Amino acid sequence: MINLSRFDLASLRLFVLTAESGSLTAGADLFGISLAAASKRIAELEAHVGSALLLRSKKGVVPTAAGQTLLRHAVELIARLEQLSMAMSDFHRGAHGHLRIWANASAFGRFLPRVLAVYTRRHPHIRIDLEDVLSEDAAKAVTAGVAELSVIGENTPTEGLQTLVCDVDELVLVMPAGHPLAVRQLVEFVDILEHDLVGMNRSTSLMRQIQSMAAPLGKSVKVRVQVRSFDAMCRMVSAGVGLAILPRTAALPHAPALGLAMAEIDGMWTTRRLLLAMRDAAQLSMPAQLFVDLVKTEFAPALTA
Repeated sequence: MINLSRFDLASLRLFVLTAESGSLTAGADLFGISLAAASKRIAELEAHVGSALLLRSKKGVVPTAAGQTLLRHAVELIARLEQLSMAMSDFHRGAHGHLRIWANASAFGRFLPRVLAVYTRRHPHIRIDLEDVLSEDAAKAVTAGVAELSVIGENTPTEGLQTLVCDVDELVLVMPAGHPLAVRQLVEFVDILEHDLVGMNRSTSLMRQIQSMAAPLGKSVKVRVQVRSFDAMCRMVSAGVGLAILPRTAALPHAPALGLAMAEIDGMWTTRRLLLAMRDAAQLSMPAQLFVDLVKTEFAPALTA
C-alpha cells in the first residue's frame, strides 16, 4: 500500500493544473515554478505511486489510466482543503457564515437579485462572495472547491456536479426601434443570421446555444462586436452596431430608455434554462444549504406552475 503521508500537496496541485491544461509548461506557469522544477516534482510523484501518470507527446500531455484516477481524487482532496481553509478563515474573522457563489451573466438579470433579496433579509449575518464569470469557470470553481454553488447555463459541462433548474427565461431579438425587422412580432432565426450581431464572448453558454442552432442551418453567426454584459449589448444595439439575441428579462430594463424593440424568434430553441450546480448536496455548508433550500421551496416550484 502507498504511504499516504508521502503525498506532497503542492505536487498534487501541480499535477492537477498540468493535467487540466494539457501541458507541463502551462502547469508550471500556472503554479509559478520553472519547467525543470515542475518536471522534477511530477517525476517524484510518479515514482511515489509507482506508475506513469502522464503520457507525453509533442502536442502536450494527457493523463494515463493511473493519472485519471489520481486526478479525480486529487481534485476532490484539494477542493475539500480549500473549503476547510475558507471555513477556518471565516471562523477567525468571527463570521456567522459565508456563502460563496459564482454565476454567469444571465443569472444577474433576474434570478440572483430576486433570491438574494430574500436570502439577505432572512440571514443578515451571512457574508456573501459573488463572482460574475463564464458558466464554465463557475462550474470549475465548484469542482475545485473555490465556490460551493454556481449558476450556469444548461449546456455547460457538469460532470461530477449535482444540478437543479433554478430559472427559465426566453431568448428574444433586440433591435433599434427603427430597424426593418422591428415591424414584426415574430422573426425567423434564419433572417436574423443575415445581420451583424452584438454578442458576448463566444465561449459563453448563451453564444454556444446560438451557434449550435445556426450550425444545422449551414449558417454562421456574424458577431460584429463582443462585450461583457447585457447592459453593454443593449447599448451597442441602440447605437446601431448590430442586433442581439438575449434573455427577455435582461433586455426589458433597457428597452424603453434606449429606444429598443423586441421580437420573439421562430426557428430556434428559445427557452433559456439556468442550473444551480453543487458538488454534493449532502455536504453543503449551512449558508449554501440555506440558499439551496430557499431556491427549492420558493423559486424552483414557480418554474412548473
